[in-house]
Amino acid sequence: MNPIFANLPVTVFEAMSQLARDNDAINLGQGFPDHPGPEDIRQAAADAVLNGYNQYPSMMGLPELRQSIATHYQHWHGLSLDPMSEVMVTSGGTEALTAAILAVVEPGDEVVCFQPVYDSYLPIIRQAGGIPRLVSLKPPHWRLTEEDLRSVFNHKTKAVLFNNPLNPAAVVYPREDLELLAKFCQEFDTIAICDEVWEHVVFEGFKHIPLMSIPGMRDRTIKIGSAGKIFSLTGWKIGFVCAAPPLLRVCAKVHQFLTFTTAPNLQTAVAYGLGKPDEFFEEMTTDLARSRDRLAAGLERIGFPVIKSQGTYFLTVDLSPLGLNETDEAFCKRIVHDYKVAAIPVSAFYEEEKVTSVVRFCFAKKDSTLDTALERLSDAVHRR
Repeated sequence: MNPIFANLPVTVFEAMSQLARDNDAINLGQGFPDHPGPEDIRQAAADAVLNGYNQYPSMMGLPELRQSIATHYQHWHGLSLDPMSEVMVTSGGTEALTAAILAVVEPGDEVVCFQPVYDSYLPIIRQAGGIPRLVSLKPPHWRLTEEDLRSVFNHKTKAVLFNNPLNPAAVVYPREDLELLAKFCQEFDTIAICDEVWEHVVFEGFKHIPLMSIPGMRDRTIKIGSAGKIFSLTGWKIGFVCAAPPLLRVCAKVHQFLTFTTAPNLQTAVAYGLGKPDEFFEEMTTDLARSRDRLAAGLERIGFPVIKSQGTYFLTVDLSPLGLNETDEAFCKRIVHDYKVAAIPVSAFYEEEKVTSVVRFCFAKKDSTLDTALERLSDAVHRR
C-alpha cells in the first residue's frame, strides 16, 4: 500500500466526532452548522434535479455558474476574471486544492505551508513528490514575518499554500502580510495556491483581500473558493478554481482524472445563490458573529482565555494561562469524556514545532446547542 496514505492516522475531525458520538457529546469540534442552509438555494437545487439536466455537465462547470463566479468576484473583490478561461468548478474545495497541487508540484519541488495547516495539504504535496517547508505560526496573532519567510523560501520553492482566512486560527490577514508574502513569491518565482474558502465568513472590522489582487500576483495565483462555506451547505462540495489560463489549463487536466465533473443541479443552485443581494451575505456574517459572541462571552465567564475570532466558524482558547498542566489534546479528550462536549486540539494541525495549548470550538450552532455546551463546561477549567 502507498505509505503516504497507509500510514496516515484517522483525521482529528473524525476521531473527535467519533468520541462525541461514543459519549453522546455536543460536537463543537467539526466545522458544520446545525441548520439546513438557505431554503431558496436548496429549493433551486431541488427544482433543477426534477426539471433540469441530470447527465454529465461540462467538465469545467456549467457556463452559467462560471459566469456567476466571475461576476461575484468582480463585485466583491474587484477581480476581473474570464469565466471561460480562468474559472473552473470542482467537487469541493479539497478537490480544487488537490488539482492545484498536482498541477504545480513536481518531485523535488519545495512547497511552503503555514502551521496550523489544513490536513489535506501535506499528504497531497508528498504524493506529488514535493517537500513541505513548514512555518510554525504562533498565537494569539498568527502573523507572517519576514524572518519566517526568509527561513523557508529558496530557489527550490515551487509553490506556497496559503489559507486566508486561516482555519483553525480564525485570523483574517491584513494587506501588509499579503504584500510581504507576494514579495517572496515574486522574488523566488513561486506560485501561490490560495485556500480562500472562508472568504465570506469575515467579521466586523476585517476585510478579506484575495492574494490574487495584490500587485504582481494576478498571473501566479491559483485561488480556491467553496460554495459549501459561502452558503453553509458543507455537504454540497462545490469548489471554485480561479487562475490565469496557463495555470488553469493544467489544473483542469488534473480535475479531469479526479472527479471530472460535479452534480449539475447543485451547480445551478450555486449560480443562483452567488447572485443574491449583498444583504444576504451581510446578514449571514452578522448571524454568525452573534453566535461567535455568544460562545465567546460564555467561555470567558467560565474562565477560558478566548482569542478573538476574525472569521470562519471557529474561535480558539489558549489554555496556557490556566495552569492545567495538560496539552490541548489531553484537554479535548477530558472534556468529551467528563463534560460531554467535543472540541479540536489545534496541535493536530501541526507536524513540527507544535503549539500544544490552543483548542478550537465551532460556534456555527443553534443558541440552545451553545448554551447547553457552556452549561456543561461550567467548571472545565478546574481539574477533577
